[in-house]
Amino acid sequence: MNKIYFDHSATTPVLPAAAEAMVTFLTDNYGNPSSVYETGRAAKVALQDARESIAALLGADDPKEIIFTAGGSEADNLAIKGVADAKRKRGNHIVTSTIEHPAVMEPLKYLEKNGFQVTYVPVDSKGMVDPADVAAALTDETILVSIMLANNVVGTIQPVKEIAALLGGKGIAFHSDAVQAVGNLAIDVNELGVDMLSISGHKFHGPKGVGALYVRKGTRINPIIHGGGQERNKRSGTENVSGIVGLARALEVVEEEREEKTKRLAALRERLVDGVLSSIDEVQYLGDPVRRLPGSACFSFKFIEGESLILNLDMMGVAASSGSACSSHSLEPSHVILAMGYSAVDAHGSLRITMGRSSTEAEVDELLRILPGIVTRLRQMSPFHAGETAEMFMTEHPEDGPDHHHAHDEI
Repeated sequence: MNKIYFDHSATTPVLPAAAEAMVTFLTDNYGNPSSVYETGRAAKVALQDARESIAALLGADDPKEIIFTAGGSEADNLAIKGVADAKRKRGNHIVTSTIEHPAVMEPLKYLEKNGFQVTYVPVDSKGMVDPADVAAALTDETILVSIMLANNVVGTIQPVKEIAALLGGKGIAFHSDAVQAVGNLAIDVNELGVDMLSISGHKFHGPKGVGALYVRKGTRINPIIHGGGQERNKRSGTENVSGIVGLARALEVVEEEREEKTKRLAALRERLVDGVLSSIDEVQYLGDPVRRLPGSACFSFKFIEGESLILNLDMMGVAASSGSACSSHSLEPSHVILAMGYSAVDAHGSLRITMGRSSTEAEVDELLRILPGIVTRLRQMSPFHAGETAEMFMTEHPEDGPDHHHAHDEI
């Protein structure tokens, strides 16, 4: 078991309050909410209470605008494929960014294979979308825009509200993946101006396997899962009542704590960033330094592989990630870091530290104590670092030919 958990963007521990709320719907009140007898009615009441709570916390006008799903990926798929199917007679063009989560990117690739056109607007070196680029990408065929609220790799917060203002009155549905933002940012769907917004329970101390999609009343969207007609015919399948209850309770708690937590995490993040940049050379701090998630810090270390760094940290009792944890099975460099203009080598040398409600100053200081030594050791073993050292030496000592050996060349 890792002693220090710095990967809260990958997942979070379930809150005791959420787990406690779930238990009764796994044991005593186990009814199917579609059943008419007492046990079923109790489950239906719990389902409705959770829907009302989540709607209120997201600023929705009507609880019916909340559709429960099996997580953030399904919510993204429902938003993208659902609108595309519902509006394909009106147009076949979709606009997104180059840094979206795979749960957005992959459905769009699927749609491209089925006759849709997708424009991927770029980001700057800080991972920020320019609203003007979104506006310039729109055509008469555009039916959907999907821009995430906060990036899962570098933590940059996107100008969603500004983009929504540019889309007003055009009849274009606007979706935002807010999976990383919930619990970290104040979210009001009306203030943001979005038509759809995805959330996932396990990112904010709720259970895994449950999420929700906010769908503004009047937004045309077709189901991608067909069956018994649950969730107003938008997502068939018996609802995960215990998970939904846990989702709602977790959201209630994190919203109560959010203001205090975000201030504390922002201070911890700055302590971490200052410590890393002052104690380690050849390191880049990725993402917008100001407009970013409070507990998120992403670095790129020259001459080393991020995976090696993570394994060494793990041996020292620290859990962190490189690039996107959701695609860690792949050896491909992070598409987010590449989209920001960095090289594949830079992307491979990335380390993502994401802190949460349990993170402490002492944990940050422990990471700062062990990280420089790990980086130094890995660089000493790196052929890239050895090559650069040799190149620098030859530049400074041209009288030494290639046959002249030095200890630091033989790494």
